[in-house]
Amino acid sequence: MQRHLVVNADDLGLTTEVNDGIFDAHERGVLTSASLFANAPATRDAITRLRDLPSLGVGCHLTLVDGRPTLSPDRIPTLVDDDGRFRRSWKPFIVACMLGRVSLHEVEGELTAQVWRLVEQGVRLTHLDSHKHVHAYPAIFSIVAHIAARFGIPVLRVPFERGWSLRADARSRWNVRYQAALNAATWPWSRRSYEVAASLRLQTPDFAGRHHTGVLTMSVLEEIVRRLRPGVTELMVHPGFVDDELLRMNTRLLDSRREEVDLLCDAHLPRLLTDENISLVRHDGGAIAERSTRDVA
Repeated sequence: MQRHLVVNADDLGLTTEVNDGIFDAHERGVLTSASLFANAPATRDAITRLRDLPSLGVGCHLTLVDGRPTLSPDRIPTLVDDDGRFRRSWKPFIVACMLGRVSLHEVEGELTAQVWRLVEQGVRLTHLDSHKHVHAYPAIFSIVAHIAARFGIPVLRVPFERGWSLRADARSRWNVRYQAALNAATWPWSRRSYEVAASLRLQTPDFAGRHHTGVLTMSVLEEIVRRLRPGVTELMVHPGFVDDELLRMNTRLLDSRREEVDLLCDAHLPRLLTDENISLVRHDGGAIAERSTRDVA
């Protein structure tokens, strides 16, 4: 089987400078896809600019933590804090889910509203995933899977990384090991997620990039590319430029975003993909829209 690679940028819509970096990585580099927040500060900017970029695949970056809801807070009281915002971190959110303090009815309503907001603005969604991978929690994954089926969205991320490299320098070793431990802990959830998605005939590509979130290097990227399995693999990245708005946000991904823009635009990557006979693609259901590596050489 042919090997296909989707290079997907999370966090489209976070800030205008993050948008700039993502669009730059698509127009000058190997980025083929992006996941768009429905209700972030620069969502409107992203949607306006996407109209001139039909080659970029776009999914919905579903959000239940670290942001503002789409529905009025009084309609989803178990999802928000006193300030009307989602919980700041995935940890208290998942704990609340496990303790039964989160209404799954409210989760379904909020996530449906997020997808609908993008659809009604003319965004053709190719996939669904979530901010901080909160949909890895089985009850939420089931909700997201049924939303995908209802809206005819063909691809759903299962954020489990299968046996990729743990290569790391001294600066990034702790981060890589921490992400690898979280990844391994979600395997029972992920196994169930694959079954749910298959029952609804949703596609779940192989997944890479979690271990090296914020610390991706060319050597790691080369290893990921060479070890791709047959079929479709999604590489998650977080490119972008840093602005004052980003500096005020609850994110550890700052300088690494600009580094990833440069990495994804490196002329070495198209040659590597060609040598490995790997096609750059975007999420597109059964009929994958291919983009030749020569287009970005």
